Amino acid sequence: MKLAVIGAGWAGMAAAVQATRDGHQVTVFEAARTLGGRARAVPGTLPDGREVTLDNGQHILIGAYTDSLRLMRLVGVDPDLALLRLPLTLRFPDGAGLQFPHAAWLPTPLDAFVGIARARGWPLGARGGLLREALRWQMAGFQCAPALSVAQLCQRLAPPVLQELIEPLCVSALNTPAAQASAQVFLRVLQDALFGIPGGSHLLLPRQDLSALFPAAAASWLQQHGGAVRPGTRVTQIQAQSPQWHVNGEPFDAVLLAASASESARLLMEYAPTAPDSIANSMTRWAATAQALRYEAITTVYAWGDNARLAAPMLTLRSSTAAPAQFVFDRGQLGGPAGLLAFVVSASDAERDVLQDQVLVQAGAQLGLTLQPVQTVVEKRATFACTPGLQRPRQDIAPGLLACGDYVAGPYPATLEGAVRSGLQAVAGLQHPQR
Repeated sequence: MKLAVIGAGWAGMAAAVQATRDGHQVTVFEAARTLGGRARAVPGTLPDGREVTLDNGQHILIGAYTDSLRLMRLVGVDPDLALLRLPLTLRFPDGAGLQFPHAAWLPTPLDAFVGIARARGWPLGARGGLLREALRWQMAGFQCAPALSVAQLCQRLAPPVLQELIEPLCVSALNTPAAQASAQVFLRVLQDALFGIPGGSHLLLPRQDLSALFPAAAASWLQQHGGAVRPGTRVTQIQAQSPQWHVNGEPFDAVLLAASASESARLLMEYAPTAPDSIANSMTRWAATAQALRYEAITTVYAWGDNARLAAPMLTLRSSTAAPAQFVFDRGQLGGPAGLLAFVVSASDAERDVLQDQVLVQAGAQLGLTLQPVQTVVEKRATFACTPGLQRPRQDIAPGLLACGDYVAGPYPATLEGAVRSGLQAVAGLQHPQR
């Protein structure tokens, strides 16, 4: 088939690579000049004038992201070199918190149980309560009532466990506060990370920018295998002209919408009034579901200090309204310039300048560092709000027209792996149009 993929984020590029492997002729359209969507490289400048490559957000992967890792290898990226692999660690600057053991021989989920049992700063009863709950979740098949929130799911846990494990895990995985986050989606993440494949809980911290980590390499692979990537090309119109679809007037056998939910809905709503009756209603319903999604922002504050170096490449921070960052990453230990730190504020809702000032004060209070701001990136629609019972748009829209992206219906929250798997599933759902 001649296939158009609209959007060169992680979902779109995963779909393009898989479709090419399946023998389709693929053209990728991307409005931006930089590939990667909401996980991409951005330029920056340090206070001393040095140019540096940053990211629009400090994304990480975990060992359970099997499809992302497989596709990275396929397009020529070696995860062992491109990613720093660490055991799951949610340690605070004072040493408190959770760290799974380094021992590779511990089978899953024994490493989780050992890590919980050894957690620093938690009373024995708190650790025992978490172990009991983890076993209860496992015995229930990691299923719960759809309307349950993470806070309700974990209400029996001790306050230190809630504050130092559940809240950081929830906000990092779902980008939604525990009181509003879907317990069912949270359990699915825990199942895959803690009770799935060996090493599934490992943190994989990027040593290179997010565009290079997969999308740019995928584009090179695609072009070497007969595909085409068109950055800086905005799709202004899609039309069905049976038996084909036209994208900006160019005919294709099928189209995968891999743009954002809002951009995909815009394209459909602009075309629906003149679309054939057989597909207009389904396009309108899909767009309405996509437009009903609520979003959470993520703010990344990049800051620099001459002698700034953390005790580990990643630390958990004690967050509050006045100290909003939940995590800090030492980019100097991850292939970047020494002294460059990235502070992550998930589910952020304050103004950019306010957050930046608060994070710099937080760095002084919790890390003992005096830092200069480098750049603060606010992704206002970083993820959808992953709330209980959320209705997400379906993958299939009309014959020959499918959607993919981390927001499309599926078991995962808005993660890189969720985006990649959605792209793969969209390709699997392709069928030759009826002629």
